[in-house]
Amino acid sequence: MNKNIPELYIITGGPGAGKTTLLEELNKRGFITVPEEGRRIIREQLNTGGNGLPWMNKKLFADLMFKASVHSYQEINRVNDPKITFFDRGILDTIGYLRLEQMPVSEAMKSKARQMVYQNRVFILPPWKEIYENDPERKQTPEEAEHTFNIMKETYTEYGYHVIEVPKVSVEYRADFILESIAHQVRSY
Repeated sequence: MNKNIPELYIITGGPGAGKTTLLEELNKRGFITVPEEGRRIIREQLNTGGNGLPWMNKKLFADLMFKASVHSYQEINRVNDPKITFFDRGILDTIGYLRLEQMPVSEAMKSKARQMVYQNRVFILPPWKEIYENDPERKQTPEEAEHTFNIMKETYTEYGYHVIEVPKVSVEYRADFILESIAHQVRSY
């Protein structure tokens, strides 16, 4: 554990890999969890008739997602320090999304991502076709989900994070795997 970095952990990966279900399990076990900003933004844009949707205006969607991720990071640091917190995606996921869409990443975004750091262990959920489902907020194909997984893994690695692949097992075992990986912090929780 880095004492200078808040107890913030990222759970990332492609869509439909079980991130939300895993966060719900960690929340049931008493941990603070932060839901994915992208899904919230999509729901909000659909409800208000906005065009900040990944299938309408990718740049606006990325900007909204980045701003919301930064805000969530700042709020959790302000309110919950030093409690262990798990995020469904982090600030770097927006940079990964821009790379996925072959769009430029601003120097301001890169700088902010370097300043607002999480614990070095990032947990990534691999593509899992057997549990993958589309819904009104998730329109990607399983192949796109796999490509997203690869981009997220590359992005976090490039920024110096240690990416740990979470095995394809039940949600309870996935939660156990993550908690065992940070056991020294959990014991003091």
